[in-house]
Amino acid sequence: MNLNESIITDIQSIINNAKNKAIHAVDHERALMYWQIGQRIFKEEQGGRERAIYGEKLIPFISKKLVPKFGNSFSPRNLNYFRHFYRCFPIVNALRSQLSWTHYRSLSSIDNEEKRGFYIAETIKNNWTARQLDRQVGSQLYERLLLSTDKENVLSVARNEKQPTQAQEIIKDPMVLEFLGLKPEAAYYEKDLENALITHLQEFMLELGNGFSFVARQKRIHLDGDDFFVDLVFYNRLLQCFVIVELKTHKITHQDIGQLQMYVNYYDRIERLQYETPTIGILLCLEKNDTVVKFTLPENSNIIASKYQLYLPTAKQLSNEIQNEVKKQKELGKE
Repeated sequence: MNLNESIITDIQSIINNAKNKAIHAVDHERALMYWQIGQRIFKEEQGGRERAIYGEKLIPFISKKLVPKFGNSFSPRNLNYFRHFYRCFPIVNALRSQLSWTHYRSLSSIDNEEKRGFYIAETIKNNWTARQLDRQVGSQLYERLLLSTDKENVLSVARNEKQPTQAQEIIKDPMVLEFLGLKPEAAYYEKDLENALITHLQEFMLELGNGFSFVARQKRIHLDGDDFFVDLVFYNRLLQCFVIVELKTHKITHQDIGQLQMYVNYYDRIERLQYETPTIGILLCLEKNDTVVKFTLPENSNIIASKYQLYLPTAKQLSNEIQNEVKKQKELGKE
């Protein structure tokens, strides 16, 4: 008797799906439990607000009673987290089943409500793990997107209220590539950068943004006897276009921009299908010159120069970056 092996695959899939649903259900119930504990603590504090010392002693008292029975999950520190969790999310029906307690713990550290809403929407839409969420918050994704587009647009795209129509709406400047493990002060070649990006392709695509899929590396273009090689080619399903990425470990020149423009023209004229939108070019460089970019490219060009950095930015560094970008845009507008 010939047995169909596909039944084993199907049953394994059923088992794994059930396990995943059970894990998500447990995670959600745990978040609900912590929310309810936080709510109860807050209400008790409010009831005893006329006696300041009551509030100071309440959480240590609760912890002392709970830890022997339920473990260190109910330490004073964690009970304060639960209380803060409730304060950040006071409506229990607003809690999302896709998010675990670990997600909510990270989200509760974000004071700005709009910024928190952005990360909630992006986490659910992209199915980020708690670790990926922490990385995006740490790399200040929200603030970096605001460098290229306005706040309302960033929030609308995150909430799926609109689809991005321009490259600037999803491509970040600067890009943060700390996951590559390359040291900022070390000398390395473009080939080293490319190899590191391919090794960490999943993280790089997460940094690129929504809707990207990998197409090719060192794509050969043959033009009348001459060969050229495109560093990296992606496709973005949201924008419905090819995205060409050229890597430069130096300050960009007009020759670099002209090279990328040629690759973009090739994809537009040879590879692009009729229903697809024009190809986007990203010049990922160590340092850029916005004035050179402006006068090298025609207006409304689909080529974007984006700096990369090999470390997570601090709030002060990003604030300086935003101020410098605003100043540059004003100066470029006057020219």
